[in-house]
Amino acid sequence: MRAMVLERQGEPLVLSDLPLPRPGPGQVLIEITACGVCRTDLHVVDGDLTKPKLPLVPGHEIVGRVRAIGDGVSTLKQGQRVGVPWLGHACGCCRYCREHAENLCDAPGFTGYTIDGGYAEACVADARFTFPLPAEGSDAELAPLLCAGLIGYRSLKMSGDAATLGIYGFGAAAHIMAQVALWQGRRLFAFTRPGDTAAQDFARRLGACWAGDSTEMPPEELDAAIIFAPVGALVPAALRGIRKGGIVVCGGIHMSDIPSFPYEILWGERQVRSVANLTRADGEEFLALARQAGVRCEVETFPLGEANIALDRLRRGQLTGAAVLLP
Repeated sequence: MRAMVLERQGEPLVLSDLPLPRPGPGQVLIEITACGVCRTDLHVVDGDLTKPKLPLVPGHEIVGRVRAIGDGVSTLKQGQRVGVPWLGHACGCCRYCREHAENLCDAPGFTGYTIDGGYAEACVADARFTFPLPAEGSDAELAPLLCAGLIGYRSLKMSGDAATLGIYGFGAAAHIMAQVALWQGRRLFAFTRPGDTAAQDFARRLGACWAGDSTEMPPEELDAAIIFAPVGALVPAALRGIRKGGIVVCGGIHMSDIPSFPYEILWGERQVRSVANLTRADGEEFLALARQAGVRCEVETFPLGEANIALDRLRRGQLTGAAVLLP
């Protein structure tokens, strides 16, 4: 099979021919039809996340069809359309798994980081962490739901019942969660990198009641804010924009250092929370909710061999919506 391989962090991916993997017990072989390009992939490639398996096939927003089934798998069928997310394995026996918090597992496996992922024509995946996908929607449009959507949804849940919601960083996750939040009846305020009028226009087109630079204060106090951009300086900025008792949710797996800030902007029982990975329950809830809310992903597709171009476009902030690779 063809695959884009990360041989060393900080270097471009290499188009390679690899042996077709075989599913072991509890696994399925998936013929990949689309794989989203996530900011976490960029953190892996650029070296912000420092412990990948190498060489590595990145990618964890995988859509494809089941082509072979390993021993002991009874939940999936040949030919079924499925999705594979970031959390590709959990031990099932640590305190977090026992407490239904498998997203915090002490011995996890992560697709496209510690497990070969979806920048390829095929992959193997743990059947327990593989989601059946609905019949509706194209493969490319479904792919971003597998991480941008899932992590966004967990972030949205952590924001509580916020009626006025700020989103910092209006990329793949934000444009999905904006649709869910607006469907739920929330009022949305979008914050982008300074001068990114294209992203601001995109947010307004989706239904945001205000969009502006992340250096600006919102026109009114917010009940909560979600930060998708990996910029630590946005934490004190968001704290200044929320009301007493409000919540700031950090929705990324990596963020630059948070600068010091005066206690007074945290005081008043404001909260700062982080989101770590996802659970299978998150996936089941969100995929059902996305259908009800009529979520549509805006995507730009690239051939598999142009993965480096897609990553660089993401790195430079030159994408509207989400990038998706088509093998």
